Amino acid sequence: MSEEKKILDQEGIDRALARISHEILEKNKGTAGLAVIGIQTRGAILARRFQKAITDIEKGRIPVGILDITLYRDDLSEIGAQPEVRGTEIKFDIHEKKVILVDDVLFTGRTIRCALDALVDFGRPATIQLAALIDRGHRELPIRADYVGKNIPTSREEEVVVRLQETDGKDEVIVRRKMP
Repeated sequence: MSEEKKILDQEGIDRALARISHEILEKNKGTAGLAVIGIQTRGAILARRFQKAITDIEKGRIPVGILDITLYRDDLSEIGAQPEVRGTEIKFDIHEKKVILVDDVLFTGRTIRCALDALVDFGRPATIQLAALIDRGHRELPIRADYVGKNIPTSREEEVVVRLQETDGKDEVIVRRKMP
């Protein structure tokens, strides 16, 4: 069993999401033209939480979507013969919207590059802003988040695990040695 170090608990995650929600509203001067799209799986869960937090603050409903980037990945051959495609659900026009793209962990930037490729297949947003619960560094591409819940310095021998109530039964972020 590897040693885990808890970085955020449920309250820490809730505070980070509340802060980012306020930052999104401040930067975009409200909800006009705003949409939130989360990357499958945990980014999608966080996107729904952002939608609720922003709605609670501004009392205006914003659209939320789910983006599956599986078929856009540059490492499909490494994933396996039959990668699991979970499906994209964007039931609104993203043209000229201010899209907040949401992911749980920002690492090399490759997932975000794939997400950007996938998003433009749905239209041309006015802007795409990135929100990540965790930024762990080690970028391989020139990508940065506009909104970050917590920056965590890590080594490449470590992994950041985000657990959310909806999929894992509890909210927490941990860092641990990579499993062999």
